[in-house]
Amino acid sequence: MQVTETLNEGLKRKLSVVIPASDLNERLDVRLDEIKGQANIKGFRPGKVPMTYLKKVYGRSAMSEVMSDAINATVAKTLDERAERAASQPKVDLPEDQGTINKVLDGQSDLSFEVSYEVLPPVELMDFKGISVDKPVVEIVETEVDAEVQRVFAQQRGYEDKGDEGVVENGDRLGLSFKGTIKGEAFPGGSADHAHLTVGSGEFIPGFEEQLIGMKKGETKTVKVTFPKDYAQEDLQGKKADFEVTILHVDGPKAGELNDEFAQKLGLENVPALRDAVKEQMRTALDQMSRQAIKRQILDHLDDGHKFVVPEQLVEAEFNTIWQRVQHEVESHGRSFEDEGTTEEAAREQYRKIAERRVRLGLVVAEIGNQNKVEVTEDEHQQALITEVRRFPGQEQQVYDYYRKNPQALAGLRAPVFENKVVDFVVELAKKTDKPMTRAELAKLIASEDDEVPEEHHH
Repeated sequence: MQVTETLNEGLKRKLSVVIPASDLNERLDVRLDEIKGQANIKGFRPGKVPMTYLKKVYGRSAMSEVMSDAINATVAKTLDERAERAASQPKVDLPEDQGTINKVLDGQSDLSFEVSYEVLPPVELMDFKGISVDKPVVEIVETEVDAEVQRVFAQQRGYEDKGDEGVVENGDRLGLSFKGTIKGEAFPGGSADHAHLTVGSGEFIPGFEEQLIGMKKGETKTVKVTFPKDYAQEDLQGKKADFEVTILHVDGPKAGELNDEFAQKLGLENVPALRDAVKEQMRTALDQMSRQAIKRQILDHLDDGHKFVVPEQLVEAEFNTIWQRVQHEVESHGRSFEDEGTTEEAAREQYRKIAERRVRLGLVVAEIGNQNKVEVTEDEHQQALITEVRRFPGQEQQVYDYYRKNPQALAGLRAPVFENKVVDFVVELAKKTDKPMTRAELAKLIASEDDEVPEEHHH
């Protein structure tokens, strides 16, 4: 076997490889020997077919199998000897001339081919002790617990349709359609054909819900509001908007009282126990949000602390995955890039940067895990599967079967677990400072820093 390097630029490599005919013929004899034992040819007893006859019947097809095995083995061995790791499957280019290939298949000629690939860059890890993060600390306010208990009460007590004469009161649950305009122009996310809203819950922007009180089912009215200065969508901050709202149905809460009997229906002893359970749930949700905020900071630090060239093939693959989802979003919602205040060019540019960041972080995370023996246990993998299955109530069996039949998808559930374990490892070493904030501030922190990529849905 002869290997000549013909390109070595940055991460790109190209090799010219020759496998001698003698090597291929040796492999072919071994393969034909295997076939000989199994061949069932009229006129010959099993295992007694002469080699020359086998070669005539099976020679070329066996040689093409042998060739492909030899190529794979040679490429693997070559990379091993060069101590290089390919970023993705190396590309093999065989001679285009059929005559040349036929000579190889007939065992008369050496096999020459080219192999091109990108290598994974070496990753020099930063010192994690130099990282400092803010740890969000949120005190749970009693009034928030009250509101949440009331919400649970309203939700569990249920609602009933107030009928055609229904008038909107505080606490009712409505079905409504609306069209929002700013200076007469519609804007993204400003319309809905059938949205649901519990009046007084503060789910919609300030001033919106109050103006619905007293409206009747089927009535249409224009609601005037101003978007808050700190609204999540920057281009709407502080803008005045008109919403043409139609009430589709009005459901009032069913009669009932928030007392121990109600708490017992939920399997709790009394109202204080219900309150504790609600508080516990709020605490769990806040802890999760806090971990998310810390993870964001850690990934930003890791991105800043590791600047190296990443393999183009990996960035291309990641970008294509993201871009397919973006296009799907655009097409399925009938939106254009202009609606989002951008152009396709600018969007491509932005998503390419995100793809590059993801690939770089992927390599950094893998290297940290590698060097520090971070591993996902079988239990953790199973737990991830159970969590995933639970996300689809009523379809558990189908989702479970999907993963059982798709080993790749199942393996894919390991990646987020691994990433979280690596992040936790870095968090342990980083300097943490408690930063008191409100629940709303924490929610905004998580929402605003999202890298705005539509999430992938496997099902």
